[in-house]
Amino acid sequence: MNKRVGQLQLIKKTKLNYNNYLLEFKADTILSDIKPGQFVNIQIDRSLSTFLRRPISIYDVNYQTGTISLVVKIVGAGSETLTSAEPGSIIDMVYPLGNGFSQPKAGDKCLLVGGGVGVAPLYLLAKEMNINGIKPFILLGARTAEDHILLSEFNKLGEVFLTTNDGSLQVKGFVTDHEIWSNSLNFNKIYCCGPEPMMKAVAAKAAKLDIDCEVSLENLMACGFGVCLCCVTKTHDGHKCVCTEGPVFNIKDLEWQI
Repeated sequence: MNKRVGQLQLIKKTKLNYNNYLLEFKADTILSDIKPGQFVNIQIDRSLSTFLRRPISIYDVNYQTGTISLVVKIVGAGSETLTSAEPGSIIDMVYPLGNGFSQPKAGDKCLLVGGGVGVAPLYLLAKEMNINGIKPFILLGARTAEDHILLSEFNKLGEVFLTTNDGSLQVKGFVTDHEIWSNSLNFNKIYCCGPEPMMKAVAAKAAKLDIDCEVSLENLMACGFGVCLCCVTKTHDGHKCVCTEGPVFNIKDLEWQI
């Protein structure tokens, strides 16, 4: 689907926890071929201090109803203004942007690793895997039990494992502390999204185990078209714009010290 600027109507808002919301928008055109891992760039018109568009990963898409769903975490004035919008509000959005995750081959054993709000783009990936006959293993990390979101939805799509920094739900520690890394499940592919330190730790695990791994970067992406150059990241093939060449990269292409 070619990227376009659209005026999307907010039709449903669900509070997931104290600072995360699930927003569902009705598109103003027929939706087709949105890939897991792509994102939208939203104009926040009602926030006087928010000048740049805000990039947000696509959580889900329903082609039958023509809707796009996003998970939005309140981190500042822009996201707070967006989550305060009521159903019926019209939101200016550029979509879909970026390159998404690659699809695994039949028979691949896949591990999806998400941290915090970074779990969002993994849902559509897991959903598409299910359609193609693959049930992924899903490892989700958060600071506390309350910070975990959408667990019931992920449980429908694969076997879910959880970590919390404080031990309030399942394994205490980071996602890289979970025993799933040492139980000989023989993964062929790892997909990861979350805070950069977490992704680098997962990338190091994947590299050590010689497992192909893709990560979704969360750099500041103001334009979404590769013009402003504020989202560049270092790769072995030079600097690349995360908004156009990514946000998904194979860890073998990134200049990460892993």
